Parts: sequence; C-alpha cells; structure tokens
Amino acid sequence: MVVDDSAIIRELLYRAIKDEPDIEIVATASNGAVAIERLKTIPADVIALDVEMPLMDGITALPELHRMSPTTRIIMVSTLTQRNAALSLKALELGATDYLAKPSSQNENDIKQFYAEFLAKVRALTPRRRKITEGTDTKAATPQAVSAAVAPAAKPSTTIIPFTTYPKLPVRALAIGSSTGGPQALATVFKGLATKFPNVPVFVTQHMPPTFTTILGQHLHQLCGRPCAEGVDGEVVVAGSVYIAPGNYHMQPEKIDGKVVIKLNQNPQVNFCRPAVDPMLHSLTQIYGTGLLSV
Repeated sequence: MVVDDSAIIRELLYRAIKDEPDIEIVATASNGAVAIERLKTIPADVIALDVEMPLMDGITALPELHRMSPTTRIIMVSTLTQRNAALSLKALELGATDYLAKPSSQNENDIKQFYAEFLAKVRALTPRRRKITEGTDTKAATPQAVSAAVAPAAKPSTTIIPFTTYPKLPVRALAIGSSTGGPQALATVFKGLATKFPNVPVFVTQHMPPTFTTILGQHLHQLCGRPCAEGVDGEVVVAGSVYIAPGNYHMQPEKIDGKVVIKLNQNPQVNFCRPAVDPMLHSLTQIYGTGLLSV
C-alpha cells in the first residue's frame, strides 16, 4: 500500500513496481485516515507511509496501522529535511521498520536511485514471498493458497552461545554496518553499548542520506551516553567516541603519524550505497587487524 498526498510520489512508486513480477500495489491512499480505512479490507505486506500529509499525517496514523496489522512492515517516506529526518527516526521507535528518502530532484539518476532503494527495502522486508512454490500465481491465488505457499518451515532448535565463551581476543575498535531495518537494530545495540567497550572507538556506517545521519548521531548519543556524531574529515579518532559515516560520503579512516584519522570521500557508490559499509571495513581492517570487532 502506498500512502502519500503527492500524486507524483504515488506515480513514482507505481512505476518502480509495475514491471516487477513479485510485487504488486494493492491500494493507495492520500492520507493516514484513508490508509486506516483501506487496511480494514485490503491486507498489505508493506506500507510505504508518507511522514507529512493533510488530515492525518504518517506519525499519527502509524500506531493505529501497526495495531491493526502487527505483521505489516511500514516504511516511512519523507523529504530530506532535518524535521522529517527526526520524525522518521521517531517513527522507528513507534513501530516503523525503515524509512525511504524521497528523491531530491527529478534528475534521472536520483529517480533510479529512489527506485532501487524502494525495491530493495520491500524485498528485504518480505523475504517469505520469495519462497512461494514455483508456478504459483500470487495475483490469482486465493489468500489461503498463498498463505500455504509461503508458510515458513519449522524452526530448528537453537542453542544460544554466551558471548563470554568466545575467544577473548583484545578488541581495539568496534565497526558496525547496517542497511535495511538497521536503525531499529542500532537502537537496540546502542542501548546495550553504554557500558560495553568503553575504551575503544566505534565506527558506524548506516546506509542513510544526508541529514538523516546527523539526526541518527544525536539519537544514538541519547541511547548510549557516549560522544556520538558524524565523522569529520581529518579529525583524530578518540577512544570511547562513536563516529558515523555522513550521508553521501564513504568513511575510510587512515593511520597517519601513528594516529587514526577520519577520512571522508565521495568515491563511486558501492552496491548502490554511499556511505557503504564495505569501504569502511576494508580501511579499518588494515588499521586494527584482528583487533577489529565487526558487526
């Protein structure tokens, strides 16, 4: 379901999906109130929900949509403003799964990037749909048939191994990389990070656009209490601080004169992302070797 008061955005999302055989737009709505009514009769695996809309905005509608259908994944869609970035992260605390930044222009490359990110998020958030038996026509099949086709296999028994049982190699730096669904996961990790690894630097690359990474730093600081901000090109890394790759920049620290220094660049995207996790990990591995704990 696509929920946005902008006909242009609704059309862009339709174009992104129309030729995809495994994804279908089942409904559209121009505000949150209409979305709530639609969801009563039209089930949806994913809802792309605009942040700002008349009558009822996405933040107001989100809790009710989540209550009505707890298994539906909700992607907040917003413009690249500081206010909307803050609201999008607030939405993650209220039950949204991820966010999507609207294209900053009508430039063909921006539109293609928007399409790629949207499709990647939808597919990442509905993995069971890819397990449908070959030959099943999901658009023609009954809900019962589709449910049977996508039923998950029985869970294998799981043994939880406490972290303390792993080899206790000295940790000199912590590197965290996250993508779709990452902001929620980061919030959980950083709540528990307040007293862990207090004397090592922490490097984070979350696939996010500019402005969002600024707000993310503020958000993570509130959760863990330690210094937390976007990395600044040329700044010397300090133990205990958290450095976040800024939107639109790869963060690749270097060792200069015996000190680890933050280095940013706008080299080509890696796997459609900038910042991307891989370049950061390559650089940190060269600096810290086996002393790098990566997540």
